[in-house]
Amino acid sequence: MKGGQTYVSSPPSFSNDGKRLLVCSGCSVAVFSTATALQVSALEGHTAAVTSIVVVPAPNSVLSYCWTSSLDGTIRYWDFFLSECIKTLDLGFPIYSMVIPAILSPPEENNARQPNVFAYVSVQDENAQDNRPKPRRGQIRKCNLTNYHAISNHILKETERPESLTICPSGKFLGIKDKRKLHIWKIPKMDSDSAVLKKITLHHTKTFTALAFHPTERIVAAGDVTGRILIWRGFGTHKFQDNSGLLNTRSMNDEEDKPGVRDNDDAESCSTWHWHSAGVRHLSFSSDGAYLYSGGKEGVLVLWQLDTGKKTFLPRIGSPLLYFVDSTDPSLSSISCADNQIHILKTPSMEIMRSISGIKPPPSSQEISESLSSRAAFDCSSGLVAVQTENYGIQFYSLFGDRGLYEVQVCERNHQPVDEVTVVVTVVELSVDGSIMGTVEVKLPEEGIGGLICLKFWDLDSDSKRFSVSTLIYEPHRDAHISSVAFHPTCHMAVSSSYGGDFKIWVCKEESQQKGKMLQTSSWMCHAVGSYKNKAMRAAAFSADGSVLAVAADTVITLWDPDKNVLIAVVGETPTPIDRLNFAGKSEYLLSVSHGSNPQLSVWSLSKLSASWSYSLQVEAVSCSMDLSFFAVLALLPKSNERTFRSDGIILLFNATDPIPVASWSVAKAKGGGLAFIKGNSSELAITDGKPLQTLLAYINGDREYVLFDPNDKESCERSMNRQEDLAAFEETGQIGYTSIYGELPAFDFKRNKASSVFSGASERPWETIFSGSSHMLPPLTKLCSEFLESLLEKRTTTVE
Repeated sequence: MKGGQTYVSSPPSFSNDGKRLLVCSGCSVAVFSTATALQVSALEGHTAAVTSIVVVPAPNSVLSYCWTSSLDGTIRYWDFFLSECIKTLDLGFPIYSMVIPAILSPPEENNARQPNVFAYVSVQDENAQDNRPKPRRGQIRKCNLTNYHAISNHILKETERPESLTICPSGKFLGIKDKRKLHIWKIPKMDSDSAVLKKITLHHTKTFTALAFHPTERIVAAGDVTGRILIWRGFGTHKFQDNSGLLNTRSMNDEEDKPGVRDNDDAESCSTWHWHSAGVRHLSFSSDGAYLYSGGKEGVLVLWQLDTGKKTFLPRIGSPLLYFVDSTDPSLSSISCADNQIHILKTPSMEIMRSISGIKPPPSSQEISESLSSRAAFDCSSGLVAVQTENYGIQFYSLFGDRGLYEVQVCERNHQPVDEVTVVVTVVELSVDGSIMGTVEVKLPEEGIGGLICLKFWDLDSDSKRFSVSTLIYEPHRDAHISSVAFHPTCHMAVSSSYGGDFKIWVCKEESQQKGKMLQTSSWMCHAVGSYKNKAMRAAAFSADGSVLAVAADTVITLWDPDKNVLIAVVGETPTPIDRLNFAGKSEYLLSVSHGSNPQLSVWSLSKLSASWSYSLQVEAVSCSMDLSFFAVLALLPKSNERTFRSDGIILLFNATDPIPVASWSVAKAKGGGLAFIKGNSSELAITDGKPLQTLLAYINGDREYVLFDPNDKESCERSMNRQEDLAAFEETGQIGYTSIYGELPAFDFKRNKASSVFSGASERPWETIFSGSSHMLPPLTKLCSEFLESLLEKRTTTVE
């Protein structure tokens, strides 16, 4: 089962009735309900990332057809209501963008057109030969969707890399950004394989980042890397003139009549607006053309009044904006954000009604300070993963449901695009039962002054199922960084290790009474402190029963009694410092991972207090089975072996007693990835052949895409994360009458047409049946009303004295 795909790689598309939102999600198209923001179906068939979705307009909003393009080189035609692929065209080139002008034209023009429908695609030609220093791999081509034989050899434009296509809402103009130029083509009314498209070019001094066409007038807007928005009015007045005569007789060289236009471009005027502090990422016009929407890194949607240039704002969205899409329903629109969220808006009030939340991408601090960044933490009992977000938060994501549940703010901070990273969440750890969370945040020093380390313990509220801070500890190990946090498997005890040469054992003290009221609160206090020869304590782990605490002191492993804080034994030595420790289930084996110049995975026997076996592996993540002695490691492959395995990482499944792997899987994007054994019977999705899976292995890669699979099933096939059956109850029924006003009644048979059901008086809920049946068989309205009103009254038994 795969999940964690990005929802914001391309603009989404609304269905004709506005009840569905089609979203590019990896190799498939996820179909969401706009009423619930939950996924109801998926279009699966593409073998590479889907790049474009074009919904076929329908006057009656009944048809549910769309075209999709993909990097696998195919274009597919779908009935997305039935999730059925009707037609597949293979172009043979990776398709990065696709538009279909013909379906956007007015009906009267469509009737006059030839029956062939043409798509314009932006493809990449890897075999293109070019003697210039930078080969031009990107190509704009035309494809006949009706009578398809092969992609047209006629190339409209070549670029260094594939560029995104932008189509005019009326289907009359097509444009692309090419560095500091805009190329605009006019689509002929009678398009054909041999039709010649007229083209104009508009110039600028900065690189373009966004492009949009006005829906009715000849106006085009473009944003650049500096945050400026340029608006050309009357573009193509001379080049795109009709054959009947000139549309404008002014001289092309008369600069006074073309204010703001550069290089004698074919436009009447050009004006500049500037509000954004960084590059403009999105531009679009409102459906009536009165407003221009713009968005960027600031996380603010700006509404420009086109005639006056006045601005209004939708602030505090919380993430850079990528796309703004209107629906045929004038009360709905959507915003796609860089944090992998799509917000469904109620227009014109611009109120966020609900959000489609995908797994959030790694924060920028992970690139800035990779050594300090936290790994993903797993709640193995409930199938959740906790990942760090951009604004110092922790997102809890359901691996089985493939959707975000909620987010915990570790450090309060609003979205500030110009701020530098000043705080890094270095540790996120969950207890075995998922009821306690520990986090460590580090305030980075400014010019070597002002650094601060904070350890926080969080409790899970049993009612709201959300974490809240119970204890906050500043500088728990003086000014030393915390290397790890580990929780006791059976009681409220935790250990934090530090590079300063010590570790601390923390215990939770509960307080349940305050002023006569029972209030359940908890606080953590230091129970014991330990050290070993002042060596840096780099990792810590509890055994399965909690009786042994293992702490890595540089290159050796120290074993402690956590209750008495007594050193029990010291186990062997490794070539480089140990960064990670794990007990192999309930067995007597302990795993250690070392990085550096001589990386090593070692398995230690606690009964013999010696090394059992080891490998020289660059290990990225380790996970141990909760009951058995099996464990899995995610290892990075050397550069020389990436071509052999066609990936950069490998997952190895071991039995702690045997150095020969039980199984192995090659994976991509292993850097920054994670592993965890998840209880498979925690979800109905984890059922195959009617039998619940006891244990699943979860792999999440560096881009936070993940896969769940049974490590013991060598013939397991890939399963979809489609939850259409599970979410059917959340869908709008589309019923009218009583249910549209008062809501759904308890389940009963809508199809009963028997007369007896109409006149039935024995039921305690007569309103469930009195309106059922054919209209010519219903009793008089006077009888229906009296029965209905009587059913709404509460009957009481009274005694008269």
